[in-house]
Amino acid sequence: MTTDDEPTTTRSVGSSRSRGLPLWAETLVLLGSAVVLALLIKTVLVQAFYIPSVSMEPGLQEDDRILVEKWSGWFGGEPERGDVVVFEDPGGWLIAGEVSEPGNPVSSLMGRIGLLPTGGHLVKRVIGVPGDVIECCDSEGRLTVNGVALDEDAYVLEDKAVRGCRGPMTGNCDWSAGPVPEGTVFVMGDNRGNSADSTVHMCLDGETECVPGDEFVPTDLITGRLWLRVWPFSSFGGVGGTDAFEDVPDRSDDAPEAS
Repeated sequence: MTTDDEPTTTRSVGSSRSRGLPLWAETLVLLGSAVVLALLIKTVLVQAFYIPSVSMEPGLQEDDRILVEKWSGWFGGEPERGDVVVFEDPGGWLIAGEVSEPGNPVSSLMGRIGLLPTGGHLVKRVIGVPGDVIECCDSEGRLTVNGVALDEDAYVLEDKAVRGCRGPMTGNCDWSAGPVPEGTVFVMGDNRGNSADSTVHMCLDGETECVPGDEFVPTDLITGRLWLRVWPFSSFGGVGGTDAFEDVPDRSDDAPEAS
């Protein structure tokens, strides 16, 4: 029971909001926070990309969407043999169809802050690390690294019967590369018959229009290592590594300085 002398309390609808930010200001704060978080994730943790070509078939298909982990590089990690890595163009590696930009400013902005997958990078598998010597090919058409033949059946597109080896798309089955210089890696696509990779940029016997060393990718151009495929949903999940290189001996002490 109340009396006329007791104070009454009134509460107007929306009074709690009136003491805080207006709705439009709260929306801007939330959007700004989302952008900052996306930039932080892109810079430190993961970044989204799409697969621009068939060079990594059969494992990765054209237009697949992937996430690349970046944390290992922040803690002193280095690319390892067998890693699938995404890297910036060292110079003249990308073809026109692989450098297309988003068609509108909104998509471009969302790509820059990490909310949409971006292109303009290459995706290849690390075959050689500093000190390694890669040769093509043994009597069974297999690549060798430091004298050890690789069993690449698990990830290479099978065309050895047609091309005679698992060498480059140039069709040359008799070449060697290395020792791989310090601070670089030697990379190849899994679709060996259709991949413009390190092998395309080698200076083979008799070639004059090439630059020695252009076949090696500087590690400071590597964005990160393939972590997760997120599209299509039917193939969603982690992308496993390979044991093809587990018997390859380390020759990093033999690596020359990068020129």
